[in-house]
Amino acid sequence: MKVILRSDVDALGKKGDIVEVADGYARNFLVPNGLALKASPGAQSQATAMRRSRDVKDTAAREAAEAVATKLVPQTITISARAGGEGKLFGSVTTADIVEAVQAQTGIELDKRKVHLDDPIREVGSHRVTVKLHADVEFPVSVDVTKS
Repeated sequence: MKVILRSDVDALGKKGDIVEVADGYARNFLVPNGLALKASPGAQSQATAMRRSRDVKDTAAREAAEAVATKLVPQTITISARAGGEGKLFGSVTTADIVEAVQAQTGIELDKRKVHLDDPIREVGSHRVTVKLHADVEFPVSVDVTKS
């Protein structure tokens, strides 16, 4: 069955895309949850309008993400944490701690789900943290963990 997506759906498509899906998936999940509508000739023109608005919003979001990236990349975020004698932290520095420190030191609000840490930071020192604000905008942030 051909459907037009009304919002972005992971591993399927973006808002306004016309996709072919299984009948049951469309009937039981996409349409009842308001994620898609059945493709008809009249709805095709509506899909092009959705794609145009999506592209405009996407461009604005990318520009905003690039502006945040240009502000954050040259800065070093300092986080003070309790540590033992050998530089091991009591606990760890998590994405929530990093987001809080960025907000306090730069005034820029980030979503903790956009900050990517492979493992929580458990040692004093300089660390690189990846922030992905947009599908096309991914940048490193320097985090310096100091002993308090």
